[in-house]
Amino acid sequence: MAIPPQILAIDLGTSGMKAALVAADGTVTGWAERPVPLVVLHGGGAEQDPIAWWDALAEVVADLGRDFPDHLRAVTTICSSTQGEGTIAVDAAGNPLTRCISWLDMRGAPHLRRQFGGFPSYDGMSVLKIARWLRLTGGMPSVTGKDPAAHMLLVRDDMPDVYRKTRTFLNVLDWINLKLTGRTVATVDSILTSWVTDNRKAPSIRYSPALVSASGIDADKFPPIVACTEVIGTLAPHAADHLGLPRTVQVVAGAIDNTAAAIGAGTIHDNETHLYLGTSSWIAAHVPKKKTDITTGIASIPCAIPDRYLMTALQATAGANLTWLRDKIVEYDDPIVSAGHVSRDEGTIFDAFDKIIPGVPAGANGVIYTPWLYGERAPVDDPNLRAAFLNISLDTTRSDLLRAVFEGVALNTRWLARAVDKFLGTPVKSMVITGGAARSDSWCQIFADVLGVEIRRDANPVTVNARGAGWIGAVGAGLISFNDIPALTRNDHVFTPGADHTRYLEIYDIYQDLHKRLAPVYRRLNSPAS
Repeated sequence: MAIPPQILAIDLGTSGMKAALVAADGTVTGWAERPVPLVVLHGGGAEQDPIAWWDALAEVVADLGRDFPDHLRAVTTICSSTQGEGTIAVDAAGNPLTRCISWLDMRGAPHLRRQFGGFPSYDGMSVLKIARWLRLTGGMPSVTGKDPAAHMLLVRDDMPDVYRKTRTFLNVLDWINLKLTGRTVATVDSILTSWVTDNRKAPSIRYSPALVSASGIDADKFPPIVACTEVIGTLAPHAADHLGLPRTVQVVAGAIDNTAAAIGAGTIHDNETHLYLGTSSWIAAHVPKKKTDITTGIASIPCAIPDRYLMTALQATAGANLTWLRDKIVEYDDPIVSAGHVSRDEGTIFDAFDKIIPGVPAGANGVIYTPWLYGERAPVDDPNLRAAFLNISLDTTRSDLLRAVFEGVALNTRWLARAVDKFLGTPVKSMVITGGAARSDSWCQIFADVLGVEIRRDANPVTVNARGAGWIGAVGAGLISFNDIPALTRNDHVFTPGADHTRYLEIYDIYQDLHKRLAPVYRRLNSPAS
């Protein structure tokens, strides 16, 4: 049987480079990945090496070629999904001048306040400027400094030599596309958090001259904007050689991770929600209008579907809490660690966790965990929040701590979900759960119990971003339309709320109270003035 045309779907997350071969019907053949380290710097810095991404991409494509040579030969299109809100300063030749400033990097916060301060102000930002951002873009720069608006100012003010040499500032997706095609562009979603675009008409996102002028960044350092489904070119000769693919392979612009996941989860219709569980997590749904809830930091933003917006409510760290627990708390020879390094056929770290979690009752024997390892984005935007275990006693076991981590992320998601209900104007009663951490049966059930809603698990949650990139690529290549996608989506299990839901309602009240009481303490401990 002839192999149908394949899309090489690139999935570049914070944890590393991944790639898959995806057919237009959503069939994922092959999966390869390479870790790429995150460099955490003193003072709130977090960076990754773009060249390491590019080298890792060649390695994962080579892996796919060894394991699935016929499918790789059938590749006609490349499309990427990447982490968002990273910033790379590139020179006239397209070379990175520094490491990528990650979406976790907060060093630009004081530069942001200097650039956009004024009286009257809110949290150091001019109220008049905030009003203009909300009217034109639907959002505003995070006061934490975790997006490109602040990153670019950090480069301008603290790295003036780099700024002078910078031809263009690119997001992660944009730099990958530059390497693939030699063309410098940004997509409607990748450019969003530069906060310089007029997003009031979904099919025609464009730069706002007023916002560009006020940004403090030279206008010619912003790239042209294209739709996520636009074919931006074919493989440049050096990229074709690097990847071992024909120069005739076309490249579709693609999307950042939350945009691609919304497509990969099959949640195409208005108000259909998905919960993504990766290093970070989010609840997202396509909606027909631009809208912003300034009290919770939730907004609907440009996305892959040209006449729609994507409501996204972001939680800063989710699976990162488990990574921290594994890497920083357990010992090097612990079976939990080894479970994360065996082959996929033998099991994953989530299989190890799922053997432990059911043995601990709901409520983790009184232990509560707050999952704010690196601040929070929504429903509060607070860089000073930090994680904590509370109510530990001599009887507390490591298994209690593990379950408390699972529950803490779910309790924080309930906090987020209530804000999502308000935003959508209707309570969410069912959602798709996806992302690598959704492989845990125990966690999926905890989410159902804590949220009190039906949780439908993506049948292949690890590949949701790659599948979304594949489908965006297939739409761009004319192989399918977005309306075809729901019929192609598969779920493997439905988790429904059980008897533990009532217990979690009680714990949730305590969780909310803990935030109110602890937020001032964290502000004293972690604010720049402390």
